[in-house]
Amino acid sequence: MSAKIMILGYGPIGRAIAQQLSEAGREALVAQRREPANLPSGVHFDACDALDRASLTAALHGHDVLICTIGLAYDAAVWERDWPRLMANMLAACEANGARLVFVDDLYMHGPQPGPLDENTPLDAPGRKGRVRAAITQQWQAAGTVTATALRVTDFYGPGVTLSVLGQEAIGRLAAGRAAQLGIAADEPHAFAYAPDVAAAAILLADASDEAYGRAWMMPCAPAHTPREIIGMAATALGVKPRLQALPGWLQRLMGAFVPFLREWTETAYQHDRPFLVDGGSFERSFGFRPMPLEQGISATAASFLKS
Repeated sequence: MSAKIMILGYGPIGRAIAQQLSEAGREALVAQRREPANLPSGVHFDACDALDRASLTAALHGHDVLICTIGLAYDAAVWERDWPRLMANMLAACEANGARLVFVDDLYMHGPQPGPLDENTPLDAPGRKGRVRAAITQQWQAAGTVTATALRVTDFYGPGVTLSVLGQEAIGRLAAGRAAQLGIAADEPHAFAYAPDVAAAAILLADASDEAYGRAWMMPCAPAHTPREIIGMAATALGVKPRLQALPGWLQRLMGAFVPFLREWTETAYQHDRPFLVDGGSFERSFGFRPMPLEQGISATAASFLKS
């Protein structure tokens, strides 16, 4: 089945989905408030405010699947105010149009765990943002009139992904001849997802039968490496020395009193101050999916920063 897809949001994952659909000769719709520049061939645009139920419902008309890739400001108060409303609007729009929902989610709903995260990991996050993600998970799971699924994605990276742990401040700085900066522990293994892989997985779910819905899926990742090892891979690809500056957790907490982003970031310190592993084996087995090897993904990402 090749579903007619509407992409809500046009950040790195939304762009990758649109590009892959275009390359496959498929049409798609991007919906958000402002029209992006340089949409791929066959990808159309409709102005839409996802916080306005009528606007979202109208935009989704004629489409089989809504893939949500939208992001909100990294602020717990914004998440508490807007995510429940946004989820309710997506579910209502899908119900009104007979469409299915693929929600590209994160891992904030999970608290500290002793081993890899999988689909059976409890929704036990202790912080405000994590509790919001747990609550909206329960929203779509309880919506019996809408066929929905979620793709839970760890920190992602890739060409064109600048605002990420491995983005502009890390690999981007390395490409510019400066030391990479990290806000996570440099020597603890950490799972990263390749953005084009996330897009491909979302499209697979959009085209899947209803049997793939009604549950969450963990996004497959290449075997985890430490950020120090990953920066080494990027340095090799760039032909530079692997220079690295890691901001320790105690200093992040201290600076959080003055820097709002760091205050929000340290709420989930357990996701980046110890091993953070993901088990995407269920998706791999069900869809025959193989994630991009980390060395290849990092090489492509490093090359993209040289072009930017």
